[in-house]
Amino acid sequence: MKWTPKYTISNRLLSLIREIGESTGEIKSKSLAPTAIAKLELSARALSSYASTSIEGNPLPLTDVKRLLKTKKNHIRDTEREVLNYNNTLQTLYQSVRDGSFKLKTKSIERVQNDVTDGLMDNPSHCGAIRKDPVIIRNPRKIDEIVFIPPDAKDVRKLLDELLNFINTNIGAIDPIILAGVFHRQHVIIHPFMDGNGRTTRLITTAVLGQSGLDLFEIFSFEDYYNRNITRYFKAVGLEGDYYELQDNIDFSNWLEYFAEGILDELRRVIKLMEAKPLRKPRIEPHHRQVLEYITEYGSITQREYGEISQRSLAARKLDFEKLVTLHLIQSKGIGRGIYYVLTEED
Repeated sequence: MKWTPKYTISNRLLSLIREIGESTGEIKSKSLAPTAIAKLELSARALSSYASTSIEGNPLPLTDVKRLLKTKKNHIRDTEREVLNYNNTLQTLYQSVRDGSFKLKTKSIERVQNDVTDGLMDNPSHCGAIRKDPVIIRNPRKIDEIVFIPPDAKDVRKLLDELLNFINTNIGAIDPIILAGVFHRQHVIIHPFMDGNGRTTRLITTAVLGQSGLDLFEIFSFEDYYNRNITRYFKAVGLEGDYYELQDNIDFSNWLEYFAEGILDELRRVIKLMEAKPLRKPRIEPHHRQVLEYITEYGSITQREYGEISQRSLAARKLDFEKLVTLHLIQSKGIGRGIYYVLTEED
C-alpha cells in the first residue's frame, strides 16, 4: 500500500498558496541586473547558512557568517566548518536543480548529510549513511526528558522510500508548497541519520521546492523564518511521544499552513528589499556576465583567472574590469599584483 500523508487543504492554506504565487509573479516581473540577482543569491545563501545552523545551536552571528563566507580561512573551528559545509552544500544543490541533475532519492539525501556533517562527527561512519542504531529526541533544556522516539532503524529505509515515492510521483500534480512541506516534516519525523537531520531536511526541502516548480528558491531563505522562533518551529514540525503510537494519526494540515507562512514571509522580505534599493539593469555584454557569474560562484576573480576562462586580450580584460567598476557592479581589493575583484558590497 502506498503511503499517503493526511492533510486538509484549508481556506487558509489556499490563500497562502495564492499569495505566494502573486509574490513570485511580482518578483519575476522586475527586470533584474545579473549583479542584482547575484547579490540576492549571496545574501539569501548567507542568511540560510546562518539561520539553519543557528537553529541547531551554532552561536555564530550573521555578521560573522557573512565575513566567513567572503574569506578563505585555512584554519577553522567546528562552528565555522558547520556554516561552510551548509553553504557549500547549498551551492551544489542549487546547481544540480538548475541543470536538471538533481534526483530525489536516498543516495542524494545521504550525500547531502555527508557534506553537512563532514569533519564534524565523532564517528565518521555515520556520515552519509542511514542510521543503524536507535535515536531519541530529548528536551534540550531538560536532558532527562524524552520528547520523541523516532522509528526503529530497521524501518527507516522503508519509510524513506515511501516518502520519496510520494514526492516523485506527485511532482506536477500537487502544488510545490505542499510537496516540499510534506517532505520536510515527514523527513524530520523519520529522522534517518544519527546527526545532521535538521540541516539535511532543510537543504533537501530547498531542492524539492526548486525541482517541483518554485524557481525563485535561490533568492530566499525560508530557514530564517524558523530561526526567528525556534520553539514554534520545533513544535510545528515535530511530534511528542512514540512514533508507533502516533503514526496512524499524524496530520500535516497545521504544519503546511505554517510552512506556507514561512515561504510567503520570506518572499515579502525579498520584495521589500528590492523596493528599498531599486535594482537598475545596466547594459553589459556576455563577457561582463561571465565575470559576474565567476565571482558569484567563487567569491572573487583576478586578471589571471579571467584570462583562463576568456579568450579576450589583456587590454580588453582590463577595460572589462574598469567598466564593471564604473557601473558599481564590482570593486577591486588588494594592491599591485595582488589585486582581485569582488561584487560591490551593499550600502
